[in-house]
Amino acid sequence: MAQSLQEYAEWLANRDDLIWPVAPELITPKATPFLKPLRGISAITFSVYGTLLHISDGKLLFDHEQQLRMQIALDKTIKEFNMWNSMSRKPGAPWEYMLSQYRNLLEDLQISQKVPKGEKPEINSVELWKQLIVRLQKNEYTFDESFYGSLDDFSLKVAYFFQASLQGQQPMPEALATLCQLSKYGKKVALFADAQPFTLTHVLRGLSSQGSLPPLSELFTQECFCLSYREGVRKPSASLYEKLIDRFEQLNISPQEILHVGNRIHDDLAIAKRLGIKTVLFAGDSLSMQASKEEVRDPNLKPDRLITNLSQLAEILD
Repeated sequence: MAQSLQEYAEWLANRDDLIWPVAPELITPKATPFLKPLRGISAITFSVYGTLLHISDGKLLFDHEQQLRMQIALDKTIKEFNMWNSMSRKPGAPWEYMLSQYRNLLEDLQISQKVPKGEKPEINSVELWKQLIVRLQKNEYTFDESFYGSLDDFSLKVAYFFQASLQGQQPMPEALATLCQLSKYGKKVALFADAQPFTLTHVLRGLSSQGSLPPLSELFTQECFCLSYREGVRKPSASLYEKLIDRFEQLNISPQEILHVGNRIHDDLAIAKRLGIKTVLFAGDSLSMQASKEEVRDPNLKPDRLITNLSQLAEILD
């Protein structure tokens, strides 16, 4: 039977023939927490990259401006999945040809996404890799379906492998303990993030490095997840926030009862605030935080609370 993505990720982590990039040292910006208790909060939503997870470059990337980073990630992917024999024999290294194919497809997917005016389109990186693999299959490329699964399953695993080769990440301090504490408080917890199909695996693997995971249903309210790759738009698209609100309203939770935790003001927390959601700026990672002093002080933009460690949420909600 083919492995799930979680099982595949664990299998990769246990191999000693692979070297993975690591996230840089976590540096906390100078900020003063504002932890005055907030009453009437029934649900907490989290951004992922830069909030629950510390990631190289501060955010999830499809492409990197440093060509060496792309070279290493693509070269590892080509070798891992034995792609070279089915690639066109053109002058240059295999990764150079793949990079050209990859970037052209990425641009095509970004352009082809049809979204309402003012919305920001999101692509699904698994679809990108699926199209690349289909091209290889025209040159007799094959993969082990008994191990990887269907074409869709295989594309997901290739996308995960490439991303793991491009960017290092680790969980934010106290992430697991905080989520468990919120669960004990009886709060609904969901991910509300710019994300990809492997993002939940990123989160669970990160959290598991901090201790034993409780059942997923005790950790998260998955029916309220709002992830960009599923919706076809990314933050700060207003429709993404409206969909989140609709999902919580199905549980009789109003926007005013939702607390959103994120690391960016202008294109995340400010939109949530405008729609009536309470907001917390996570100032725990200098690399990813996007919040100026002017934004923090602006009455129309400033978050309701500010934390420098996820564990401080317990004080706000106590």
